[in-house]
Amino acid sequence: MVFFAQLQRVLRHLKPHWQLRSLSGATGLGMDLTGQPVARLVPLLLLLLPEKGAEACGTSRCCFQDPPYQDADSGSPPGSASGPRDLNCYRIFGADYECSWEYEGPAAGVSHFLRCCLGPRRCCYFAAGSATKLQFSDQDGVSVLYNVTFWVESWATNRTEKSPEVTLKLYSSVKYDPPPGAIKVSRSARQLRMEWETPARQDDAEVQFRHRTPGSPWKLGDCGHQDGAGFESCLCPLERDTAQEFQLRRRRRWLGPRPGTPGDPWSSWSSSVCVPPETPPQPEVRFSVDPLGSDGRRRVTLHGQLPQLQLPEGCRGPKSGAEVTYYLHLHMLSCPCKAQAKRTLRWKKTLDLSGAAYDLAIISCDRFGPGPNQSWHIPAHTHKELGALNISVRANGTTMSWPAPAPHLTYCIEWQPQGQDGSPATCTLTMSEDWNPARIATHHWSQVSGAMWQKTCYRITVFASARPEKLTSWSTVLSTYHFVGNASVAGSPQHMSVKILGLNSVSVDWMPSLLSTCPGILKEYVIRHRNEDSDQVSELPVNSTETQVILGGLQAGAAYCVQVRADTATLKGAWSQPQHFRMEVQVFELSDLSIFLASLGSFLTILLLGVLVYLSLNRDLCPLYR
Repeated sequence: MVFFAQLQRVLRHLKPHWQLRSLSGATGLGMDLTGQPVARLVPLLLLLLPEKGAEACGTSRCCFQDPPYQDADSGSPPGSASGPRDLNCYRIFGADYECSWEYEGPAAGVSHFLRCCLGPRRCCYFAAGSATKLQFSDQDGVSVLYNVTFWVESWATNRTEKSPEVTLKLYSSVKYDPPPGAIKVSRSARQLRMEWETPARQDDAEVQFRHRTPGSPWKLGDCGHQDGAGFESCLCPLERDTAQEFQLRRRRRWLGPRPGTPGDPWSSWSSSVCVPPETPPQPEVRFSVDPLGSDGRRRVTLHGQLPQLQLPEGCRGPKSGAEVTYYLHLHMLSCPCKAQAKRTLRWKKTLDLSGAAYDLAIISCDRFGPGPNQSWHIPAHTHKELGALNISVRANGTTMSWPAPAPHLTYCIEWQPQGQDGSPATCTLTMSEDWNPARIATHHWSQVSGAMWQKTCYRITVFASARPEKLTSWSTVLSTYHFVGNASVAGSPQHMSVKILGLNSVSVDWMPSLLSTCPGILKEYVIRHRNEDSDQVSELPVNSTETQVILGGLQAGAAYCVQVRADTATLKGAWSQPQHFRMEVQVFELSDLSIFLASLGSFLTILLLGVLVYLSLNRDLCPLYR
C-alpha cells in the first residue's frame, strides 16, 4: 500500500510533463524526458491514478480527464436540428490557435466543451462555458504538428449534443483576418470600389463579399484573388435607388494538389460597409416669402417633408455611411462686396432674411459628397416710394445719411442703375460711428471715387448687420430710388409737338422725362401756355403717367407759346424748349365767306339771265295774241 501511495504521488508529479512532451511535438511524439518511448507506459500509468475532482483541471490547459457531464452518446446525434455545428479550428495571427463553432437552439443554460483526441484513449477537453469560440496555444497540451480530431459537446441539464468531428493539423490550417475597419469606398461607372490595406503577413488571399438591401436576405459575391502589393480591392454592384450593406471576408488561397480540396477557413465577416443609393431621394418642397417686416427682415418658409431613406438592418445606427443628409445652401446675391456671400446651413423650415436677392438650394449629401439639388431664386424686395434717405452733392463729393437702427453696425450700401438688375450691383461697406444723439448714420464719397457718377436713376439699398460674417444676420435698412445728377435739367421733357385740333384747341405731345424711369421720383408734369399778344399765362398739372394734353379755350388769331416741365416731390423741373404757334381761325372764316359770295353771285347771275330770256321770249310771242 505504501508503494502504491508513493507511486501515485510520483505519477501525479510526472503526469503534466509526460503530456507536454508527448503532445507538444517539441522533442517528438511519445518520448520521455530522456528521449525514450513512453507511448505505452503513459496510458498504463494513468490507469493507476485515482480520479480527481474539477480542481485538477482548473487551468486553461486541455484537461485529460472525463468531462464532468453525462456521456454524449446519450444526447442528440450529430447533424440533428439543434446543437453545435460548423466547427473550425485553425492557426490565427497574434493569438496562437482558435476553434469556433455555431450553436443552434435555445442557448440558455448550455455549456460547451471542446474535445480533442490525439490518438486512441488520449483525449482531453477545454471548458468554454457559454462561448462559441476558444483560443489556446501550443503549450496547452494539444499537438499542432500532427493530426488532431476535434468536436464540440454542448451540455445542458438533461441533454448532451455533439458536433461532427474535424481532423486536421493545426499548424497547416490558417485563418486570415477580415479586411480592417478602414475600408475606402469610391463610386465610378455605377460600381462601388472597396479598397483596404492587406493585413501583415497575410498575402495571397481570396476575398468574398455579401450584400443586402432593406428587407432582403444576404447575397454572396466574389472579389477574386488578390495579388498583394500592400492593398486589396473589390468591385461591388451599386443600386440606383436603394441603400446597401456590405461585408467582406478573406482566406488564404488554397494551393492543394487536388482540385476541390477544401482550403483554409474563411475569416469572420468584416464590419458592415454601408453605402447610400446612387440617386438619393429628392424632397418635395416649396417655399413662401412673407412681406418685409418693420425690422427689415422677411420670413422664408419651406413647406414639405424630407424623404426618409430605408436602411438595411446593419446600417441603422448613427453615422453608418448609408444615410443621406439634407442641407440648405444660401447665396446672398445683393451686396457682393461683403466678406461672406455663401453659406451652407443645416436643414430648417424657416429662415429670416433681409430684403436682398438670394439663391436658395436644398442639397443632398452622402458619403460620396454633394448630390442633386433643388434651387429657387428669391428676388429682392424693393420700395417704389422714396425711403428715408438724404443725399447731398457738393463740390467735394456726395454725402448720404439715413436713420441708424442701432449702434455699432456694419452697413452695406448698394447701388445699381435702374433696369440693370441682371448685372452685379456696386456696393461699399462702412462701419457706423459712435451712437450719436440724432441716431443718424452717414457715408461720404469723394468726387475722385466716382461713385454713382452717371446721370441716371439708381436703385439704392442699405443693409445692416451686427455680425457681418454671418450671412443670415443682415437686415434691410432702406431701399429706394435716387436720380443722380441735376434732376431739374435732366428731367425736362424733350421732343414736344403741337397740333391744332379745331377753332380754339390744340393737342400738346411730349416724350417721357428721364425721371419717369425712376420709381417714385416723378410727381407730375406741368404744361404752361402763354398768349404772346396779351401775356396771359396758364398752367395745367398733368399726371406723371401722361404724355399728352389738349388745351382748349384759345383765342382766335392769337399767338401762343407752350412749355412742359417735370416736377419731383421736392424740386420743380426746368421748362422745356418753347413751342410757338398761332391760332389763325379768322383767316379761315374770310376764305369761307368769299367762297359763299362767289357761289351766291353765280346763282344770281344765272337767275338774272333766266329772267331776261323769259322776258325776251314773251315780247316776241305777245303779237300773236293781240
